[in-house]
Amino acid sequence: MHWQVRNPTAPPTARIPKLTSSVHDISAEKPPFGSRFLTDDSDVWAQNAWDHVPPPDDQAETIAASLHKQRLAPVPGEDKDKYNSKPAKYWDNFYKTNADNFFRDRKWLTLEFPELLAAAEPEAGEITICEIGCGAGNAAFPLLSANKNPKLTIRAYDYSSHAVKLVQNNPLYATPAIGSIQAAVWDLSSENSHPPGVEPGTVDMVLCVFVLSALHPDEWGKAVSNIHRMLKPGGVLLVRDYGRYDLTQLRFKSGRLLDDNFYIRGDKTRVYFFESDELALMFTGSRASPSQKTIRTTEETEESQSQEDGTPSIPSPALHTPPPQLSGSQPAGLSTEDVYSQETSSDQGATMPKTTIHPNLLTPLAGCPPHPLFAIEQLGVDRRLLVNRKRQLKMYRVWMQGKFRKLPGAGEP
Repeated sequence: MHWQVRNPTAPPTARIPKLTSSVHDISAEKPPFGSRFLTDDSDVWAQNAWDHVPPPDDQAETIAASLHKQRLAPVPGEDKDKYNSKPAKYWDNFYKTNADNFFRDRKWLTLEFPELLAAAEPEAGEITICEIGCGAGNAAFPLLSANKNPKLTIRAYDYSSHAVKLVQNNPLYATPAIGSIQAAVWDLSSENSHPPGVEPGTVDMVLCVFVLSALHPDEWGKAVSNIHRMLKPGGVLLVRDYGRYDLTQLRFKSGRLLDDNFYIRGDKTRVYFFESDELALMFTGSRASPSQKTIRTTEETEESQSQEDGTPSIPSPALHTPPPQLSGSQPAGLSTEDVYSQETSSDQGATMPKTTIHPNLLTPLAGCPPHPLFAIEQLGVDRRLLVNRKRQLKMYRVWMQGKFRKLPGAGEP
């Protein structure tokens, strides 16, 4: 991994808006406009945003200690079936409690995925975008509001019936200025299914934002199959989701661990934290090559700023004792090389903890056509350092981002 350090592009006191994607190639000759570079650690509190800042030297210890505490008190075995049997019920309860007030509108999506903005141009032609896991419409409605394409159709689906009602009750749903939107209840993990109103091979783009992480790993194969089925040949899947060792993973307390990297929140909804190779294996059947992985970046953003996934910014737990040496479990018949991937920061000389690839992804996924089904167009890690300047707190976030193009003829009967 390579980190570039350059002179700041603006005085420390000037606020510089984020104008580029969080996932980009910093080895390019010219960094994207709006990039910010920290050349002196003492300046960290002067700005609310810096680019390409490596993780701290003690991050590996922080990660190992948090995981060790979680493994000491996982979710009791008798409770796991309760959480996994009817996940839609807990999302219904979530939206009944929070309505459309929890997640902020995801206006950043067109920055991360310019394909969405291109689809909304006046002359873009007939385009169908399916958002899976639409929630209260925090992605669909900002796109619809900015739309200038009269032939754009947005289809929004969620397995929470209450979330779908929130979408349907939005004033913009009944009378969009340009284009159209339809919403319905549909479960991405259902067997050999496609959403209401969608015929196989008719969708141009599928958008999954913090959706795959809500599925049980045993449901991944069916989800991939359903996404593949609805897309046109050459259609694209856009993914944004939680990354391994994100702040929210490390702050989980006792009684929340369902399985490795898979947790139950306080509201009983589930969340998995991905490694980039897991997404590559899920959609292509192979690990990503180094050339396919976008060089990761880091930003510092003030705690009070909008969080794209709606998660409150909470500092990592204080860790005062060194963690014990941890050893990972290895599935039968798999080599250590297969089970583990390792991240290092060569500039810092620090080695991050070994991270597991879920065993489900090391064999053909149940309910999924044979790979390869997709080609990787982008696979990146967005590492962001949230800064609360008032309280002098630093909090590390990690998100995965990918674009996967459906291969013509792949997986067809």
